[in-house]
Amino acid sequence: MPGVGRLGSVLVEQRHLGRSGLRVSRMALGTLTWGGDTDAGEAASQLAAFVEAGGTLVDTADIYADGESERVLGALLDDLVPREQVVLATKAVARRHDGPFGGGASRGALLTALEASLTRLDTDHIDLWQLHAWDESVPLDETLSAVDAAVRSGKVRYAGISNYSGWQTATAATRQACVAGGAPLVSTQVEYSLLERGVEREVIPACAHHGIGVLPWAPLGRGVLTGKYRTSTPADSRGASARFAPYVEQHRTERAARIVQAVVTAADGLGTSPLAVALAWVRDRPGVVAPVVGARDTAQLRGSLAAEELTLPAAIRAALDDVSGIEFGYPEQGVKSRFG
Repeated sequence: MPGVGRLGSVLVEQRHLGRSGLRVSRMALGTLTWGGDTDAGEAASQLAAFVEAGGTLVDTADIYADGESERVLGALLDDLVPREQVVLATKAVARRHDGPFGGGASRGALLTALEASLTRLDTDHIDLWQLHAWDESVPLDETLSAVDAAVRSGKVRYAGISNYSGWQTATAATRQACVAGGAPLVSTQVEYSLLERGVEREVIPACAHHGIGVLPWAPLGRGVLTGKYRTSTPADSRGASARFAPYVEQHRTERAARIVQAVVTAADGLGTSPLAVALAWVRDRPGVVAPVVGARDTAQLRGSLAAEELTLPAAIRAALDDVSGIEFGYPEQGVKSRFG
């Protein structure tokens, strides 16, 4: 039986991350705004609520709030939540400063970034260390040799990637499987939601083939799938922020409006929230382990956690699949008509 935690009377499922033995909660807590828009007090409240509900996977990155996200999270571990109750995930590769080791996926930059993350997080190891992006300026063997060294050192327990295309995912996974001492890639973080299904063309199949678990970021379509932008832009939303408005606007299209309306209709019929419908849809897609959910405040986070209670009926899932479907062309659709 899967390990579980409790959200009220609801069991919170734990899933294996890819083909690894690591189990994580099927929702991850994102910390993009911690140390910036989200202060330490609110971060503490969110972390406590998440762990109390059975959540274990907490995701950050060295670039979030210029490192402050890691510092805030590190200060809460042990003082608020026992370190051993959290699967701690962070990322490297993004450029932090202009120095020779200030960013990128070179061996020197990655191992320097790892040491800095360990210091900010006040821990001796990272449970899941992720390459935040592909770096075309660095040989892949060099990048992955740094990951292997980090795992051998014990400072990293599991390795993952983020924002890799399908061919990049397959190339990296194959290298790790073929090189002696290569640390298996157990996860990838990619944008995936009812509004962004492009990863289904090649990334998801590559992950299925190589045993890599999928951690969707922006599973709520950058907030658009909650329905709050249907008629206006709430003053306290990311869409009203100069910093995040362009990020949200990308999904405010006519196509998105049709999908959001379908989500709202489904939520009304089920007596739940659009947020819960959108989150349950992506959470239960093939290959997905845990959507990464950030929250403005603890009340909003509890709304996301409430999605644990929801399993979408087959008819509603099919309707959402249909309204949000993407086109598959050659070669993703295969050539069975000619050769099968």
